[in-house]
Amino acid sequence: MKLQDPNEIYTLIDRSIDEAMMNGRFLFDMKMYLTSNGWTRKQTKELIESSSMDELTQAVNELSQYIARDKYMTEAYSNMPKPQARKVRNYLQKLIDDAQSYYDTRKPGRPRKSSK
Repeated sequence: MKLQDPNEIYTLIDRSIDEAMMNGRFLFDMKMYLTSNGWTRKQTKELIESSSMDELTQAVNELSQYIARDKYMTEAYSNMPKPQARKVRNYLQKLIDDAQSYYDTRKPGRPRKSSK
């Protein structure tokens, strides 16, 4: 199955950040999306280096600072309870980790046969 719109994933990432932060809903599964749309290693590398992934990384760092009781981040995220912040941080980190693991498994070459 070919990807219809390569920019669709960037919209999905932005929406998933908004849904997680505002409503505490975790709707997007990065690994399933990349696998079902047959993303190549090159496309995945572009995704990992994109500004959307930088935004995800920044949100994870800010939430980590908030959980660690950073004074400035406490002001910024005061409307979110810490247990919810941990869930959101773990979800956003999972999106990053899934993209990286998909990239690592899409190495060029033929897969090795397992010996019986």
